Amino acid sequence: MPHHSDRAGLLYALAGFCTLSVGDAIIKGMAGEWPATAMATTRYLMGTLLLAALVLRHQGTAGLLLPRDGLQWLRGLAISTSAVGMFLAVWIMPLAEATTIAFTQPVITALLALVFLKERAHASTWIATALAFIGVAIVLRPNFETIGWGALLPLLSATGMAVVIIANRAAAGKASVLAMQYYMSVTALIVLAFATLAGHFSGVEGFVLTLPHWSVVARCAFIGLSATLAQYLIFMGTVRAGAGTVAPMTYGQLLMAVALGWVFFGDAPDAIALLGASIIIAAGLFLWQAGRRRDRARKEAASAAQEQFGA
Repeated sequence: MPHHSDRAGLLYALAGFCTLSVGDAIIKGMAGEWPATAMATTRYLMGTLLLAALVLRHQGTAGLLLPRDGLQWLRGLAISTSAVGMFLAVWIMPLAEATTIAFTQPVITALLALVFLKERAHASTWIATALAFIGVAIVLRPNFETIGWGALLPLLSATGMAVVIIANRAAAGKASVLAMQYYMSVTALIVLAFATLAGHFSGVEGFVLTLPHWSVVARCAFIGLSATLAQYLIFMGTVRAGAGTVAPMTYGQLLMAVALGWVFFGDAPDAIALLGASIIIAAGLFLWQAGRRRDRARKEAASAAQEQFGA
């Protein structure tokens, strides 16, 4: 039974991560049709409505109140930054390369954990950091020469997601899993709504609101629903198989991004991009494996201590 449970968990997680790449591909296909902030707002509006319905069913109207905890608002701000950064990144870069650079998130998370959660600095963290940023430099170089500072947008997205994870750890246990999902979605919606209005009144081309074609709104709504489904699938995979077991499935998102970018946008990855992606993936897997070894060592030490105490 544990074997079947693990296999089901891996499949759930893989489906969830691949679904995220489908959303990114749809976003790329809408480049320039509406401001990125407006698209992200619509995406979180749909997600918030769905989550609000679930919260109302399970926790009543009291569960729909806005959070007072600053950490919940930080989560919303960070996920908003990550979303807009990725929207803009896939518009100006090949989908696979933008996704590849965004996979520096585990390394950035580890670095932020050292600073803000006071986690112990392990040699594996520094090795993975060095590897990841060598990979980023390889992937970024041709893009940086072509599009300039915009090539850093995937790093902005990765940093936003890393802040979300750090805030999640700090806020753990303060609310139910469903409430935590709802808080992040509704605070992100509010932040993005203000960002959309600010962009419109700034007069900056590309951020001025116009009346979109109905298909743009429909696609944004689909992205919102599909992203909510993806997060649910990832959650189910984690519950069935454990976070450590399903973690490598995240790279299914990258493989799906490569395939979709190649088929629909003609973005065939070149040898340099593949080299950089391989180094970034190796850094993430190395960091994951090192963490798994430390977890096993802690469990064995705790088990040995318990046996000694029992004796």
